[in-house]
Amino acid sequence: MSNSGYVPNLPNKPLWLLAELTYACPLQCAYCSNPLEFAKYKNELSTDDWKRVLREARKMGAAQLGFSGGEPLVRQDLEELIAEARQLGFYTNLITSGLGMDEKRIKAFKDAGLDHIQVSFQAASEELNNLIAGTDAFRHKLEMARLVKKYGYEMVLCFVLHRQSIDQIRDVLELCVRLDADYVELATTQYYGWAYHNREHLLPTREQLQRAEPVAHEFQERLKGKMRIFYVVPDYYEVRPKACMNGWGAVFLTIAPDGTALPCHAARQLPGMELPNVRQHSVEWIWNQSPDFNRFRGFEWMKEPCRSCPEKEKDFGGCRCQAYMLTGDAANADPVCDKSPHHHVITDAIDRAARIAAGKESAAKPILFRNPRNSRALLDVGTTKPEASLPA
Repeated sequence: MSNSGYVPNLPNKPLWLLAELTYACPLQCAYCSNPLEFAKYKNELSTDDWKRVLREARKMGAAQLGFSGGEPLVRQDLEELIAEARQLGFYTNLITSGLGMDEKRIKAFKDAGLDHIQVSFQAASEELNNLIAGTDAFRHKLEMARLVKKYGYEMVLCFVLHRQSIDQIRDVLELCVRLDADYVELATTQYYGWAYHNREHLLPTREQLQRAEPVAHEFQERLKGKMRIFYVVPDYYEVRPKACMNGWGAVFLTIAPDGTALPCHAARQLPGMELPNVRQHSVEWIWNQSPDFNRFRGFEWMKEPCRSCPEKEKDFGGCRCQAYMLTGDAANADPVCDKSPHHHVITDAIDRAARIAAGKESAAKPILFRNPRNSRALLDVGTTKPEASLPA
């Protein structure tokens, strides 16, 4: 057994359920992890469907529940779903931009039994925040953060860092101090979905990280006991991959707006997936018996160098989606690992990011903001394929 609690070759309990209630969102963030083709998924689960999913997942042992999207506030039945989750005994977390929320709704969430609200920001300055979000959202976010605390919630703020925003890290943390935040996640952009499409514009340079990391540690030390600050180096700059989802089908269960069940939010793109749906199958069958959730469990599926690696019980070979996007084969070692024969794909991306940031090269394509129009355009030209089988 590994330190994560994952038992190889045996399905564990789905302890964390992520309910992606909708792909609708008033923001247009270029780093969104939603699928590029989200515009084609229109048939959202009904309130009764979601209630059944919550009951089935809770019966299996799920304890943590995240309401996400898109923007979950778009769903007018959110309060009803929160109340159902409270009755079932979930610890509930709302992951939101704050748009669509007001004091009346925060009070309704409190009355329904919501445990936790995380408000996301795009940057520390109004100008950059609104530019990245594609809408005038900054002042409303500030107001929502303050109201969240007024109603007895801990203030949990999330700032997504990338090349366009990471140099504001000191301003970000000073803003968090002014807002009297309790928890701050300096969330490194993960390159899936829209973020992967826009990676040339978003991947920070090594020099930016070298400037940012000491600032994060300075504030962590300065605010110890007052504010918890979470900062993680982007995995592109590591030499070992992250233990993605603590192992495939080990702890996390994601249900997409249309009812598709996923071992992680990016798994739609993997070839050969049958993608079980909660409309046709129970959560119990999906978790324990579906081919997709058993596909990368344990270690039998692994190729070298992962199969003989002594660290495989720590990182499980890394991220299957990242392996597919960057090498064309989901069973390959995650290229983040410097033992991978495809590691050069990562170092090449880092080098190219540095040249683009320095103005020595131009990005191959303009930055593309996440919205239904652009999603439909990408579907028309078919840009959801991996980088391909790149030579070692």
